[in-house]
Amino acid sequence: MEVSRIRALRGPNLWSHHTAVEAIVNCTQTECSIADLPDFEVRLRARFPEIGPLQSTGNDDAISMAHVFELATLGLQAQAGCPVTFSRTTQTLEAGIFQVVAEYSEEAVGRLALELAEALCLAALQDTPFDLTDALAQLRNLDEDVRLGPSTGAIVQAAVARNIPYRRLTNGSLVLFGWGSRQRKIQAAEMDGTSAIAEAIAQDKELTKKLLDAAGVPVPLGRTVLDMDDAWAVACEIGLPVVVKPKDGNQGKGVTVNVTTREQLNAGYLAALEFRDDILVERYLPGNDFRLLVVGNKLIAAARRDPPQVVGDGTHSVRELVEQVNKDPRRGTGHATSLTKIRFDDIALASLAKQGYVADSVPPKGKRVILRNNANLSTGGAATDVTEDVHPEVAASAVAAAQMIGLDICGVDLVCDSVLKPIEEQNGGIVEVNAAPGLRMHLSPSFGKGRPVGEAIISAMFADGDDGRIPIVAVTGTNGKTTTVRLIAHLLTASGLRTGMTNTDGVYIEGRRIDSGDCSGPRSARNVLLHPDVDAAVFETARGGVLREGLAFDRCQVAVITNIGSGDHLGLNYITTVEDLAVLKRVIIQNVADDGVAVLNAADPIIAGMANNCTGTVTFFAADVQHPVMAKHLAQGRRVVYVDGDTLVAAEGKTIHKIALSEIPITRNGTIGFQLENVMASVAAAWGVGIDWDAIRQGLKSFASESDNAPGRFNLFNYRGATLIADYGHNPDAILALVQAVESMPAKRRSVVISGAGDRRDQDIRQQTEILGNAFDEVVLYQDQCQRGRADGEVVALLRTGLANATRTKVVKEINGEFLAIDTALANLSEGDLCLILIDQVEEALAHIAKRIAEG
Repeated sequence: MEVSRIRALRGPNLWSHHTAVEAIVNCTQTECSIADLPDFEVRLRARFPEIGPLQSTGNDDAISMAHVFELATLGLQAQAGCPVTFSRTTQTLEAGIFQVVAEYSEEAVGRLALELAEALCLAALQDTPFDLTDALAQLRNLDEDVRLGPSTGAIVQAAVARNIPYRRLTNGSLVLFGWGSRQRKIQAAEMDGTSAIAEAIAQDKELTKKLLDAAGVPVPLGRTVLDMDDAWAVACEIGLPVVVKPKDGNQGKGVTVNVTTREQLNAGYLAALEFRDDILVERYLPGNDFRLLVVGNKLIAAARRDPPQVVGDGTHSVRELVEQVNKDPRRGTGHATSLTKIRFDDIALASLAKQGYVADSVPPKGKRVILRNNANLSTGGAATDVTEDVHPEVAASAVAAAQMIGLDICGVDLVCDSVLKPIEEQNGGIVEVNAAPGLRMHLSPSFGKGRPVGEAIISAMFADGDDGRIPIVAVTGTNGKTTTVRLIAHLLTASGLRTGMTNTDGVYIEGRRIDSGDCSGPRSARNVLLHPDVDAAVFETARGGVLREGLAFDRCQVAVITNIGSGDHLGLNYITTVEDLAVLKRVIIQNVADDGVAVLNAADPIIAGMANNCTGTVTFFAADVQHPVMAKHLAQGRRVVYVDGDTLVAAEGKTIHKIALSEIPITRNGTIGFQLENVMASVAAAWGVGIDWDAIRQGLKSFASESDNAPGRFNLFNYRGATLIADYGHNPDAILALVQAVESMPAKRRSVVISGAGDRRDQDIRQQTEILGNAFDEVVLYQDQCQRGRADGEVVALLRTGLANATRTKVVKEINGEFLAIDTALANLSEGDLCLILIDQVEEALAHIAKRIAEG
């Protein structure tokens, strides 16, 4: 068994809506059915008993090694605790070659699972050892390392529950919610609206105390000290006991509390010095340690924090009691679990010494032994929810503290006997205000119920009903995609929306190109969704990007399929038939939002049938309203777009919108059929987005198929009285549409300049010139700059073969080079002639044509 071409499908894809890893698996003839492998299943289950039933998830009866590999990849992840359920194996047309797909929750974990599954299969096949315990530990450890921690994870889960899209921007806790101009960001439990100044103030504990004191919030006395002697002087000045801590620390690092002697103070000073040079000494406030969580202007949760401790049983030593407590599955070594393991270090030993114990002491039954003076969860503390106990004045003080510092999300540390009564009545005080506070104690307290703090944070960023989404229009098909994308973007812009667009020419933001080349894949689409100046997005969604990586979005508002033809890269990536291609193109329809719209070509039965795959509504378009699909849809009161004589009509029930074709210059008064189809699809899409009809009319009127609006898409020029048409058509369906369009245009003599894309099937390349040979008097063949895997001259030879039975073409010329071919055709033009130039290098060719026209 050989595993190759591993891909991460990071969005909805050909197989499912889940993120998944995909691999190509090559099995030997024997491996194509494990029934031919004696005792293989027995050896497999001996190594991985939990693998589950070995059954095919595709259409094949036989269970191959590829199926076992699939089930192992999924099963190992599931056993490691990953929430995955989907997998599939499909046999290709090539004998022994399978496509294997398995869901992942974290990409790195999914990739590792593939490696371990392959090792498991080979171990079972060769009867060699496989360490299942180590494999699962690798997966669990990696998952814990790369997945979001509980605090950020809770916020993300709250966003998902509200249908707000999210994207991790780093391997850490920086997360983007929403798209384009409606996006927001968090870094752990810190919002993008929190200023760097507020965060800096919160880090400076002395400045924080001054500001809180000015706001009337109770705080302990104290100040920054210069050295140990100054620290002791301050302690004597404000009165023992005191607290010694770094001026700008966090998570309780370097904090020593309840210092009553010079020796303890010196030790605390040195402990704090390990983390910061500036040391703060302040009055120790006796009482309980509370954490109050403020989000916006509301107290959301409160917890009492207890220091790490064990309770004696009269039998076990302190060390053994700590080991027992740390076996609690809720306790981990980092922030991924709700509690942290208690550390048995020098600080713990010092705390024991103050109580008269050492590590091996056996405390009496029922005796509480404190392992640390601070109660931070990050050092092994525990938390009890007290949210419902908080006195209104205590809550008001916490909110005032947060607002005085300027924090949107704030963890307020309060020391007092109880939160049931005002702070002032019990000589308590707020000792710290924390930016980006940990949420674990509120989400999963040791005692009491968890609080919906993630929901509160999301509600502070997004108002009720706001899902952070912008309109996304996804466009796919065989021909017309780029023109349709450009026209839809133009219509959205005409309505006042700042529009981002991707297509085979580049990435555009508000009409300005920010990236060039073929940008019809998911990476470019994601970049548009990241842009803060985008109110709406229109994406050309090419087949290759969907196969390689899936979609860039989870849902779109509008999905458009223009047409599906046989010349669209059939034979590549196991897409061998038009039906295969339709299933792939259908992915965008399957991922239309529930309140979204699918725009489908009613004249194509395969496309029309996709209406059953859309959870939203459907708008059909076709020139003929009498087409059965159109007529039925219209009769049901649903949306259709069609042509009635010299008028474009959009109808829904009794509501009808009409636009004269003479007001749509791209159609040349309705004479160019394929442009009519592009316009109908674009109008239906704009309608689906909710664009005002006046804006649609104005947008159609101002859009022409010139090289600035739609480069390489039926661009017309006048050259010495002859008509030039430059187009990027590169498959038989496109060629046929172009021929139909130019036949409606008068000409004395017709010529065409053509090459062919090397990544098409032989019959598709030949068919292009078979069509052209019956419509043009002269054909100029040239070789593309890139042959896309073909041998030199191979494509031109196939084009020449296609002209063998031409009924009209009398002259055939072969030129080496696109620009020389263009010049050859232009040199033979006379007034009244027509020349169709099928360009390869769009920008360069258009610039070359423009130069020749300027030269006269």
